[in-house]
Amino acid sequence: MRLLFKPFVLSCALLSTGVIHAADAPKTLPVTLKVLSSSGFKGAILAIAPEYEKASGVKLQVTVAQASGPAPQAIDNRLDRKEEADVVLTLGSSLDTLTARNQVDPLTRVDLGKSFIAMAVRKGAVQPDIGSMKAFRETLLNAESVAYSDSASGLYLSHWLFPHMKLYPRFMLKGKVVSVEPVGDVVARGEAELGFQQLSGLTPIQGIDIVGLIPDNVQQMVLYSGAVVKNSAHPTEAKALLDYMGSQKGHDAIERSGLKPVQ
Repeated sequence: MRLLFKPFVLSCALLSTGVIHAADAPKTLPVTLKVLSSSGFKGAILAIAPEYEKASGVKLQVTVAQASGPAPQAIDNRLDRKEEADVVLTLGSSLDTLTARNQVDPLTRVDLGKSFIAMAVRKGAVQPDIGSMKAFRETLLNAESVAYSDSASGLYLSHWLFPHMKLYPRFMLKGKVVSVEPVGDVVARGEAELGFQQLSGLTPIQGIDIVGLIPDNVQQMVLYSGAVVKNSAHPTEAKALLDYMGSQKGHDAIERSGLKPVQ
C-alpha cells in the first residue's frame, strides 16, 4: 500500500509547495515603447496614445524634448548618450541629421504632419488683424511685446522674416526668445502680448486664444516625421506604431492637434 500511495503523496507535496503550480509559470509583460517627441508633435502623440494602447496592448512612454540644441535633454543629445529609446518623432530636418549620424533607421521613416506658424494672444484679449501683410506689420509694430521659440519657427521669424519686414529698430526690444517652455504658456501668463509658434505647439495650451496663421506669402511649413531608433529594444513594435500613425486613424488625431496629415 505504501508503494501505491508514494506518487500521490509526492505530487501533493509538490503542489503544496508551489513547485509545479500553474500560477508560478512566467508571465509575459506588455511591451513599453519609449517615445521621444519634440514639442510640436506632443499633442498628436498624446491624442493617439490611449486608443493605440487599447488596440495593440503596447504601452507608450512619451518624453517631450527639444528637437536639438545645447540642452542636455534635447533629443539628439539623449541619443548621443545612448539613452534608451524606440521611436523618435521630430522635425523632418532634425531626423535627417539623426539619420546621417546613424542614430535612426532610415528605412522606417514616416512623414506624419505639416505644421504652420500661428499667432496667439492671452485668452479674452483683443485679437489684432493679421489677415494681410500690411495689417500683420502694423500689429507687430503696435505690440508691446512678442514671444517666439528658439526652434525652427522662432529662428525663421527672428533671423529672416522680421528683418525682411523692416521692423527694426522700433521692434528690436520687443522680442522674447522662449526656450524652456511652450510660447503659449508665456502668453497665458501675460508676459508677452503676442506669441508665435507652430499651430500644433499652441493648440494644447490653456489660457490663450489662437488668432490664426501668419499670412500665406511669408508662411513657413515645418514637417514632422518619425523613425525607429537604431538601438531600439522593440523595433517591430516601434515600426507598427509608426505605421498606425501614418494610417487614417492616426491622421484623425494628428489633424485635431493642429497639424496637417501627410497623405
